[in-house]
Amino acid sequence: MQVMEKIRTIAKRYDIKRKWFRFSRSPLSVVGLIVVAVVIFLALAAPFITPYPRQAGLQTNLRDRFLPPSSKNLFGTDQLGRDVFTRTIFGFQYSLMMAGVVLLLVVPPGVVLGLIAGYYRGGWVDMAVMRISDVFIAVPPLVLALSIASVLTPSAFNAMMAVSLMWWPWYTRLTYNATSSVRNEYFVQASEVMGENSFRIMFSEILPNCLGSILTKITLDVGWVILLGSALSFVGLGAQPPTPDLGTMVAGGSIFLPGQWWISMFPAMAIVVVILGFNLLGDGIRDIFVEETR
Repeated sequence: MQVMEKIRTIAKRYDIKRKWFRFSRSPLSVVGLIVVAVVIFLALAAPFITPYPRQAGLQTNLRDRFLPPSSKNLFGTDQLGRDVFTRTIFGFQYSLMMAGVVLLLVVPPGVVLGLIAGYYRGGWVDMAVMRISDVFIAVPPLVLALSIASVLTPSAFNAMMAVSLMWWPWYTRLTYNATSSVRNEYFVQASEVMGENSFRIMFSEILPNCLGSILTKITLDVGWVILLGSALSFVGLGAQPPTPDLGTMVAGGSIFLPGQWWISMFPAMAIVVVILGFNLLGDGIRDIFVEETR
């Protein structure tokens, strides 16, 4: 038994090294990993590394309003004298929190529904689940999110709910297609012949073969969720002032363009950097699983 455990441990280490080698062959993917790691670190350490953490909340300093970027205020100050650098770093917290909450709410039900519909393909379950998801997919995501958010009271929580309600069908469709492609494979048929429970077949045999596509989409969707959440905040349907949300900061500083350009430009650049980082990371993860299936 000890020998078998050592063999499994060695095999796992080799598999991790092999995947890292494939991932590291793409410099852009490594850059994406570094960017994502830095953003997560900044978000977690924001209260300790920012120069004016209290200005991420209600504190203002009207004597220092509209100061340009300097050594004292790296990104300048806004119309209320608050440090834009501090608020941008805290903005990472809200952006990552929104992406995490939305994906946590949509991935499990979307994947489960896709598995069930794909496994029972051709039946009434398939018809009901996929036709409902098609209705949601037919409407542009931003339009649907704006419609839902406009009915609710503007807040960060309601913005998350609006995005979640329109995001799950994409995971249902993805998992459905992946399940359908392996539904008739020999290992699935062998499990059925042996009398295995249907749910055990779906979650133990089929789901592991879909994880590559699902993980890749999750990584890529982080950027899209952040972009959509920022868009809702920009039009006033997301996080409300004084919350240091990146979209809200861009909207608040847009009325002072082009004179006080730094108020909007730095939060906008932060959004671009986060989205770019997760997209590059997602491309690297996709390359790992694509090569493994060749």
